[in-house]
Amino acid sequence: MKLAYYSETDSLYIDLSEQPSVESREVSNGIVLDYDAAGGLVGIDIDNASTKVKLRKVILTGMAGEVEHRTG
Repeated sequence: MKLAYYSETDSLYIDLSEQPSVESREVSNGIVLDYDAAGGLVGIDIDNASTKVKLRKVILTGMAGEVEHRTG
């Protein structure tokens, strides 16, 4: 899973899968879900993210694996 914030557009993309998106559905104002060809959820796009999500802190609970931080 990858979280990518784009400050120039104030959008947050949560990439849940390596599968390409073939369909998108806006489920709420500025919240778009992306689906693969099998109907599986592959990503979540949040517009105006700074007004909808607390971007300064990420807490991972009960998740094994590696955490990588990239800037820029």
